Amino acid sequence: MYPKVVVNLKKLESNIRFLIDKMKAYDLTITAVTKVHSANPEIVKVFEEFSEIEYFGDSRIKNLMSYQHSKKKKILIRIPMHSEVDAVVEYADISFNSEISTVRLLNDAAKKAGKVHQILLMVDLGDLREGFFKEADLLTAVDEIINMENIKLVGLGVNLTCYGAVIADEKNLGELIAYHEKIKAQFGVELPMISGGNSSSLYLLDDDNLTLPKGITNLRIGDAFFSGEETSRGTKYPEMFDDVFVLQAQLVELKEKPSFPIGKRGVDAFGQIPTFEDKGNRMRGILAVGRQDTVFDGLKPFDDGLSIVGASSDHLLVDFTDSDQSYQVGDIVEFKLHYGAMLAVFTSKYVTKEYVRL
Repeated sequence: MYPKVVVNLKKLESNIRFLIDKMKAYDLTITAVTKVHSANPEIVKVFEEFSEIEYFGDSRIKNLMSYQHSKKKKILIRIPMHSEVDAVVEYADISFNSEISTVRLLNDAAKKAGKVHQILLMVDLGDLREGFFKEADLLTAVDEIINMENIKLVGLGVNLTCYGAVIADEKNLGELIAYHEKIKAQFGVELPMISGGNSSSLYLLDDDNLTLPKGITNLRIGDAFFSGEETSRGTKYPEMFDDVFVLQAQLVELKEKPSFPIGKRGVDAFGQIPTFEDKGNRMRGILAVGRQDTVFDGLKPFDDGLSIVGASSDHLLVDFTDSDQSYQVGDIVEFKLHYGAMLAVFTSKYVTKEYVRL
């Protein structure tokens, strides 16, 4: 059934090995983030075979629940909701936190469950998503947390690039390390996990002018395992595959049509006012995949002669005019996927998943 995402497990294994070797050269622990593929069991099984990966991380409790059999430690990497603290304590070994009120509830939940729950405090270093922004607030929280009976503070972390597109560098990651030094000096607490970001931090392992600061002990990697690139600058690793995931969609219409809509225009089905360039008549194709299945601007056709025009909920509109290939209705068109497209494809129940080893 189409649309379909084909997962090449052999290529994935190769990508995992390459990044493990790169990170282990810096003596980093590795958190494999499972959210981009919705903790797909076949994909999780591949990561399970690599003993060098110590942690699985995800932003959804349901995903952590799906691999409770794993011996790897599970981390909830999204700030917990008050309403889910009991589940966090039950299914996550570690959770990332930035609100002392939530940590208090986790402490109560852990006490009730007869456990000691480990936490990592997030620090906002300018990307303006989650984390303590003021040093005084962070240190006040640490002072309270280290006296909790059922919470153990094990680390500090930062998220970069996901919201503000701020790139990890020696300066901001150096600030994270400096916070750790202040906590050690003031409270006598050694924190083993200083998590210096995600796939966007990988470039610091390669840059001739910059380097990952000593004191960063962990990276959280998801996208790079599948895209074959570090994500801060989009630099591809020639040693890695960029087609671990391939989206296949079937052509359901192919006709010559004007490139500019005809008639009085308002908003589209998503409440937006689209813009168009009048290129005259073009060979326009429709593929049976849409916004309910993926993010269309995260798709890259294997055929460089194709260009994506737009999408509605169930239709992907593609310009076939410049292609050297001969297409007919019923043909399958293949795409590489960027992060947003990957995330959506594995979330959609309408996209078939197929696994190969080629």
